Amino acid sequence: MVLIDTNVLLDLFTADETWGEWSGFQLRAQSQVHRLAINPIIYAEISLTFDSVSILDDTLKTLQVEMHEIPRPALFLAARAHVHYRRKGGIKGKILADFLVGAHAAVTDMTVITRDGDRYRSYFPGVSIIAPPKH
Repeated sequence: MVLIDTNVLLDLFTADETWGEWSGFQLRAQSQVHRLAINPIIYAEISLTFDSVSILDDTLKTLQVEMHEIPRPALFLAARAHVHYRRKGGIKGKILADFLVGAHAAVTDMTVITRDGDRYRSYFPGVSIIAPPKH
């Protein structure tokens, strides 16, 4: 199963000129071999680009993206990783969302499709990441 990070879906939904093609290709390719998933955090973040819940839900259904709840062990791990990030000097404005996504993937052994591969690799080194190459 592959957990889709918010930025990848937003690239697709907003037809991002820089990343839309890469993100669309990754979603199509991964959907051929894996089930695609999001969690409530990602759902909330992408909802801002839709006019209604029904339109968002229909879009996710068309893309065959499943909703998965975040297990409590992942919530626990996310908080620990976020504290570690803050103690290393991480900026206060960086919200917990990325840590919830990374911990969810770590606890459930999911791969993450993202454009923020370095952050996930730093705090969740056991998570498989699909990310664009660094330039």
